[in-house]
Amino acid sequence: MKGNSMIAGMLLGVGAYALFALNDAAYKYLAETLPVAQALFFRSLTITAGCLIAGRGRVVAAVVASPVLKRMLVRSAITLVAWLCYFNAAPQLPFAQMMTLYFAAPILTTLLAIRILGERVSTVRWVSIFLGFSGVVVAADPRGLLVGQTAAWAIGLVMIAAMLWAYAVILMRQIIRHEGALVQMLVQNAFSLVATAAWTAMVWVTPSPLELFLLVFTGAIAAGGQLVQFAAIRRAPVAVMAVVEYSGLVWAFLLGWLIFADQPPMAVYFGAVIILAAGMFLVFMEHRAGRRA
Repeated sequence: MKGNSMIAGMLLGVGAYALFALNDAAYKYLAETLPVAQALFFRSLTITAGCLIAGRGRVVAAVVASPVLKRMLVRSAITLVAWLCYFNAAPQLPFAQMMTLYFAAPILTTLLAIRILGERVSTVRWVSIFLGFSGVVVAADPRGLLVGQTAAWAIGLVMIAAMLWAYAVILMRQIIRHEGALVQMLVQNAFSLVATAAWTAMVWVTPSPLELFLLVFTGAIAAGGQLVQFAAIRRAPVAVMAVVEYSGLVWAFLLGWLIFADQPPMAVYFGAVIILAAGMFLVFMEHRAGRRA
């Protein structure tokens, strides 16, 4: 039964990172004409409104009475800073380089899970994690990563974002023992809403009807991704989810081809095969271990 739960968690994780990739694709389109703060404000506004509609006074009361409210606020601040770092670095770095840097996060998450959560990471999971990361490196083809024209500060921002996201995942796993997804989503997005409100007012750009639709759409997609991610994390350990997270690269390149007509080089396909092999290897080994148990 435990093995089936883990497989379900992995499948949910793949779905969550597909939604996150779709969300990022919409942001990529919006970033050409709208400020980052404004996009984050609308995203937070949409999710906050959805949480209040779904939970009404019950979810607000749960937030106020939560024994881990301070920890949720800390996680909210960390996540917001990570988003700001990531999107402000985006114009300065090629997509492949950004993806390579960002996907250091799953390994950092695993290391933190060992240190903070006391999770035991088997040899199979370590092999899957590093196999998945090698696939990311192959797909992203980061040979120009340290070329002089690349802005050093932008590289630093993405690495900061990766480290912050890794720690945010650890906090999420700690908090989820005490609070459900709806409470966590409300706290995180209400915090972001308040934090970006004044900034948005200063840099406001009136969106077109299409941009307004996409602003609301990204919020809905992000909310769906967060809900599915919470469900996945309840079912699978951090080390397993770290491997699943690599599937986000495959979704990102697929959406880049479908939406932006990007033509990935052959290295992308080789990398995608390696990433999928890492995931399938983990699924097979975890399923076999579950049957033995």
